Amino acid sequence: MKHAYTWGAIAVVVLASTTGDILLARAMKQVGDVGELWRRTCLWTVASRILRTPSFPLGVVMMAVGFYSLLFALSWADVSLVGPASASLTFVANAAAARFFLHERVDHRRWTAALFVAAGVALLAG
Repeated sequence: MKHAYTWGAIAVVVLASTTGDILLARAMKQVGDVGELWRRTCLWTVASRILRTPSFPLGVVMMAVGFYSLLFALSWADVSLVGPASASLTFVANAAAARFFLHERVDHRRWTAALFVAAGVALLAG
């Protein structure tokens, strides 16, 4: 049963972290070039524009959910399993999400790396 809790928490970490990353990336693409905006205006204008982007606060909340899920997973299992599994599976999920949700070009090297990462997690879990 403890094993199921661990992998469930790792799954929540991966899903929440990936969702948070995608939402934050979308928010920053909507804001535009922060450096240019900062040069034209001031820090408060930049911060205001970022915080008014709807996907930004939601992305922060999802990242917090991922973080607290990681803490729960670490309370149930060893860091030698939870750390690498959650980090590497988040890498794989981010590659897929970048391709399908942000319509970014993900080259074959990144897909190959994601495949090797997934294989390493399978070896670690076995």
